[in-house]
Amino acid sequence: MSDKKEILLHERITKAIYLIRDHKVMIDNELAEMYGVKTKRLNEQVKRNSDRFPEDFMFQLTEEEWENLKSQFATSSWGGRRTPPFMFTEQGVAMLSSVINSPIAIQVNISIMRVFVKMRQWAANYEDLLKKIDDLRENQSEHNEHIRNIYKIIEELVRPAYTERKTVGFRKD
Repeated sequence: MSDKKEILLHERITKAIYLIRDHKVMIDNELAEMYGVKTKRLNEQVKRNSDRFPEDFMFQLTEEEWENLKSQFATSSWGGRRTPPFMFTEQGVAMLSSVINSPIAIQVNISIMRVFVKMRQWAANYEDLLKKIDDLRENQSEHNEHIRNIYKIIEELVRPAYTERKTVGFRKD
């Protein structure tokens, strides 16, 4: 696969990953299209091998979730489905490669796995960045306190507190 095609495929995959039930998932019809098979065939293969797809690998959307997902798109490209789609987690997508066995599916599956890895790396870097920002805020607060103390000391040196002094010298009574 050429670099340009690989980049376009990665962009397509990234756009096809949704966050549902706190899982990054891909929808069955988009996976089927990428693999070059019909959605019906993909789902048949999954059902024939259901023991390979536990709940944390694949789940079916509820009607409410399905309606919500469809409403996020201006135009519906979902067709006339009668049942909510199946959603595949990263592990479920990896398992699909064992039941959808075609050269295209294998290449697409490798690309999908690479995108998921990049997303995890990005998330880890994001967490590191947030921690560094928090550390900077904390250090800034400490530095601000030190600067305030320095200003107080300078102010005391420049404007000593006025106290009434006794005159020094001889007095006439």
